[in-house]
Amino acid sequence: MRSGMVSVIGRPNVGKSSLVNALVGQKVSIVSHKPQTTRHRIQGVLHDERGQVVFVDTPGLHRKETRALNRVMNQAAAGAIHDMDLVLFVVELGRWTEEDAAVLQRLEGLPVPVGLVVNKIDRIDDKEKLLPELQKLAARRDFAFIVPLSALKKSNLKGLVDELFSRLPEGDPLYPEDMVTGNDLGFTVAEVVREKLIRTLHQELPYSTTVEIEDYKREGNLDRIHAVIWVEREGQKKIVIGEAGETLKAIGSSARRDLERMLGRKIFLKLWCKIRENWSDDPKMLKRFGLTPD
Repeated sequence: MRSGMVSVIGRPNVGKSSLVNALVGQKVSIVSHKPQTTRHRIQGVLHDERGQVVFVDTPGLHRKETRALNRVMNQAAAGAIHDMDLVLFVVELGRWTEEDAAVLQRLEGLPVPVGLVVNKIDRIDDKEKLLPELQKLAARRDFAFIVPLSALKKSNLKGLVDELFSRLPEGDPLYPEDMVTGNDLGFTVAEVVREKLIRTLHQELPYSTTVEIEDYKREGNLDRIHAVIWVEREGQKKIVIGEAGETLKAIGSSARRDLERMLGRKIFLKLWCKIRENWSDDPKMLKRFGLTPD
């Protein structure tokens, strides 16, 4: 049996969270088309007859650190490449940016294998064009392996899993076999609500919001949850609540349905929206919301 910790790292919006969800076979990381959706280090657990892989999904490493939140996210991602058994560097086929180069530079000198995952190969129709792209990427570093795949279409995931198990150390599983995430239930609920916020609201506002669980009680087959959506200004609060509370109601209903599917339980979810000015640049508030690097 083999088991180990595998960090999944890359610039924002290359599909790291989609990849972890596809490998685990269940949503453990929220996903949207907007960069910097992931803010925490999130663990997803893959169970296999050969052993267990614990994936650590990380925030996308980005160059602009305009607020304390951005600095914390970068610190969390950078810290996740240490004390791992293997690192997966995820890039997007046909698109290499300065942020990709900056991530690659951070990986120099690591004492563990670094594998390259080339995501979104479903976007290329002519597969003969794939090999030259892979050759260009291979020239950038001596990677332990290179695996092209599509997290969205779930193609060639087996090839990646085989590469991982051929390199992970022997050892007992780190988590019970019925566990697919190393994060607690309250964290999962807050992330699902935040995903619905991101998907519902317009471009900039989601980065000024976060979600905090105030109360979580289990009553038989019912989970009773009270959560607060924090924003930074009065105008943002009005947007989150919407006309006659319709936007907040829609966010709550969508989150509740998702949670009931994920947890197999009835969910009562009550949402409030509150203001805390400049919380995203306040170290004390970031710590309160769990937004501090481990």
